[in-house]
Amino acid sequence: MTTIDPRMQGREAYERLAWRDAYEQLSAADRQGQLEADDLDRMARAAYLIGAIDAATGTWERAHHAFLKRGEAAPAVRCAFWAGLTLVLHGEHARGGGWLARAQNILENTALDCAEEGYLRIPMALQALDRGDPEAARRSCVEITEIADRFDDADLRALGTLGQGQALVAQGRAAQGVAMLDEAMVAVTTGEVSPVTAGIVYCAVILACRGIFDLGRVQEWTAALSRWCATQQDLKPYRGQCLVHRSEIMQLRGEWADAMDEARQACEHLSDRPGDPVMGMALYQRAELFRLRGDFSRAESYYREAIDRGHPAQPGLALLRLAQGRLDDAAAAIRRTVEETEGAEERPRVLVGCVEIELAAGAVENAQAAVDELAKIAAGFDSPYLRAVVANGHGSVLLAAGEPEGACAVLRGAWVAWHEIDAPYETARVRLQMARACRRIGDHDTAEMELEAARRVFEQLGAVPALKEVRQLMGRAGRAPHPSRGGLTPREVEVLRLIATGASNREIADRLVISDKTVARHVSNMFTKLGVSSRAAATAYAYEHDLA
Repeated sequence: MTTIDPRMQGREAYERLAWRDAYEQLSAADRQGQLEADDLDRMARAAYLIGAIDAATGTWERAHHAFLKRGEAAPAVRCAFWAGLTLVLHGEHARGGGWLARAQNILENTALDCAEEGYLRIPMALQALDRGDPEAARRSCVEITEIADRFDDADLRALGTLGQGQALVAQGRAAQGVAMLDEAMVAVTTGEVSPVTAGIVYCAVILACRGIFDLGRVQEWTAALSRWCATQQDLKPYRGQCLVHRSEIMQLRGEWADAMDEARQACEHLSDRPGDPVMGMALYQRAELFRLRGDFSRAESYYREAIDRGHPAQPGLALLRLAQGRLDDAAAAIRRTVEETEGAEERPRVLVGCVEIELAAGAVENAQAAVDELAKIAAGFDSPYLRAVVANGHGSVLLAAGEPEGACAVLRGAWVAWHEIDAPYETARVRLQMARACRRIGDHDTAEMELEAARRVFEQLGAVPALKEVRQLMGRAGRAPHPSRGGLTPREVEVLRLIATGASNREIADRLVISDKTVARHVSNMFTKLGVSSRAAATAYAYEHDLA
């Protein structure tokens, strides 16, 4: 009879990236007293990768002591580093700092010349970035990379290169910074680094590219992160952030139903990790999508939840107030936020909201100032997205200032820019402005064509507030709900309401206790009766007619 060896099974599972199996098998071996220091390190890493942070730090601490007992100071220092850094990144600064200090003392007392010296410089580089000294951070990261090269440590080299890229971006040297970020990613995508380090680099690079509005790279690296996550069993720390970024990209590309689903999955994925800052980002993303689709009640609820998780709710909440007709509240909120926001990543997003709200308030000079600042920011980045934003804002300001001819020319350029980015909602918003400008100069045929093109896009997306703007401009400000609810049967109304929540046919079938085939028939009949061709258009109809 063959005896099962959980330690060997745990090691084998670790090698094939089956983190849950690795952790459970190594834990079983640990209960039998079989684990050596190297196995404890494996078990800590597996625990980290399935999101069991307390188990990970506790096991790294045990691995640290086990290595010391064997007289191996360098791996003991490395385990102390990972325990300390993980604790600090999860808010336990005193305990984490204690472990980092212990690691430093061991290095000094043993006079070791090893790669671990580079690892212990990483927290110092991060602190320099946090206190606004990117040059000090860059110098530290150059030294880290030199140490990595000396000891041929791929993980340390990737982290040092990543830090150099982040520091250069923070200095405003975006082109040089992005080159370093890409170099760090090469090491990751070619499998040169360990999974813990790979996940850190993936997420940090995506955040850095998002911060400089390099949406092409965000999309490319997010897709790579998705593929990487999919190869590993029960991977936890990086999936949530990956889902949020995928949702943002899908929103920009006009795939709103899929974006909704990704954001919802992100919230579910992150719900068992209290204090994870990514949860606030996921909640804010859900709020944005509900706002754009006209579900203001749920949008407000998610904005408030995002605030509770430490994520700012602006400019989204101010734009929600604008959509609700609370112009004074929107203007007060956005002006306060503009005064308070300094971050290079956050400020452009706030300024974009500021332009829209100030124009609605008739404060053209304030809107112009925001556009001017956006133009200065855009000049420092090679970002098609920011160029489109600036052209959009400039054209809207010209229109509000009574220069429709100039507005038409600039808005046409904005339309081209958004179209090249493949951003259908933003493209349709520009066409709405172009329609207004064309009407001002008496070109009613072009205005009507622009309005009709915008209307089609908004219907496809289910962008109810924008649809109402179109219909007001067309001279028919929204139809009253039909007394027969568009001819729908009570069951079809139920199906429509569930479609408006983003539910799939399978979920609707489960909820109503009917077959998938019956749901499909109801959906087909409903589309025919309402004269729509997509779930997004059906959702728009539901919200317009108070059926959602």
